[in-house]
Formats: sequence, C-alpha cells, structure tokens
Amino acid sequence: METKSRTGSSNKKQSSVKVRGARKAVKSVRFSKFSPSWVVVHSKDAPGYKMELIGRIREGVKKSDWKQLIQYTDSTEKEFENILPASISSMQKKTVYGKETSERIYELARLFGLGYEVFDSKEDFKRWLITPSRTLGGKIPFELLDSSFGFEMVENEIVRIQYNVYS
Repeated sequence: METKSRTGSSNKKQSSVKVRGARKAVKSVRFSKFSPSWVVVHSKDAPGYKMELIGRIREGVKKSDWKQLIQYTDSTEKEFENILPASISSMQKKTVYGKETSERIYELARLFGLGYEVFDSKEDFKRWLITPSRTLGGKIPFELLDSSFGFEMVENEIVRIQYNVYS
C-alpha cells in the first residue's frame, strides 16, 4: 500500500492511498486527514494524533466520512447496526453525528487499522472478526464491539495475536 500527502483546495490535508481491489488492480482513494478512513490507514501516524481525534469526535463525524469508512472496510451499514449507539435510519437522516456515535466510529476505525496491520488482508481480519474465539470465551469478536469493554477485549486479543502471545 502506498501513500502520499496532498493539500486539497479547501486547505484540508488529504491523503491519497492506493488500494488493491478484488482483481488486484490499483486504484487511488483520497481521505481527508484524521477522517475515520484516514485513521484506518495511518494509525498513530501524526504528532498530536489523539488530541486531534478528540477534537474530531467533539465536532462529530460527517455522514460522508462514515460512508467512506464503510466503503473502505468493504462493509455495510447493516453490519454495524448493533454496534453503533444510533439506529441506521436516524444516521441516514443526519449529516453530522453526535459525540457518542462519532466516538464509536473512531473506535471502529482504530480497531480495523490495527486488524489490517496484524492480519495479512482485509478478508482475513474480517473472517477472524466473525469466527468464535476460544480466548474470548467462545464469543464472536464482532459481537463484543457493542461495548467499550468488548472493544478493549477484542483489541487486546488482536495485540496478543500480533505478538504471538496466546492464552
């Protein structure tokens, strides 16, 4: 995956990422700096990273950034309906989401970024997310993402996999 930074016409930093699709063709995708999709690709990449994310959460995630994240992760809104604190129908009506929903979106972005870093491919990570895990008590990791404790457990399990530490 190759990245390069650009400055857009609206003075917002943009990141252009070349992504391999199903047919192994390379296409360029542009993410605005610190958007949820940018976080997936650049986890902990910039100085002031966490402070910037706190500010973005307080401002609220834009619907367009949420849609871009869904597309980038090869997911659907329906897959996240039990994880997000707002219903899909109410999210479709808003252009900017509230603090709680925005925070969950950024948590998802960070988790997917970590998962993509640890697993060989998006598909392998998504397969792991929907497979019962013995170390998580036989639970499906994706089903634990509806709470902060569940996020923490899943994130810790991914880190253990990253460092080959199995329980």
